[in-house]
Amino acid sequence: MFGRFLIRRVTGPFRRALFLMVVLAIGASLAIKTEAQSRSSDMFEARVSKILDGDTFTLSGESRRIRVWGLDAPEWNHRGGSAATAMLRGLISGKRLSCAVLDIDRYGRLVAQCFLPDGRDIAAEMIRSGAADEYCRYSGGFYGTC
Repeated sequence: MFGRFLIRRVTGPFRRALFLMVVLAIGASLAIKTEAQSRSSDMFEARVSKILDGDTFTLSGESRRIRVWGLDAPEWNHRGGSAATAMLRGLISGKRLSCAVLDIDRYGRLVAQCFLPDGRDIAAEMIRSGAADEYCRYSGGFYGTC
């Protein structure tokens, strides 16, 4: 009898502690989910206004430049740079894009995964064309070329 009383007495506080830990874990997972949802809500649409090089452009109404996420294109003044710039220009010039902002780089550019009106991923198209490479350091192999 005394053993039962002791076990019940000891498990009561442990049950409360366990309950509190479960409540905190649920709260933390909801906070993480809310953060992820707020990041995914950074989706916007706009028309391309200027192509700067093979992986950077501007959109109408957006003061910051857009850096295409997961894409590594040569600079305009390096070998292959003019071809990459021309490819990007042909692909997106004047089109209305849907972009999901994923980060802001050290130059203040919005790093975004952008899609053409038909749903094609700009980076995937540039990689497929051979005009640019996947930026494996940041994409984590998302496009399957790393």
